[in-house]
Amino acid sequence: ELRPEYQDVVMAHGDFLAVNPAVTVTVEGHTDERGSREYNIALGDRRALSVQRVLELNGVSSGQVSVVSYGEEKPAAEGHSEAAWRLNRRVEIVYQGQ
Repeated sequence: ELRPEYQDVVMAHGDFLAVNPAVTVTVEGHTDERGSREYNIALGDRRALSVQRVLELNGVSSGQVSVVSYGEEKPAAEGHSEAAWRLNRRVEIVYQGQ
């Protein structure tokens, strides 16, 4: 589920991508370090797929979006605190070079 505070950001990406069909993105799902590797890969995938669905509902072609889950493998913040975990639970939209 996409949190309300991030909906406008994802919609802005969707608006841009919908009018620029040659532009492609990778939606990367990330998690914090807690849980097994398998669980975190699946969770990161679900996060990325949620964002992909919102983009596609906003008019983005499915061919413009690829999804990958890194689970806990690429943390944004080091540490074992709630503050670090919160930063690591995320989805990143990465634009591909054209």
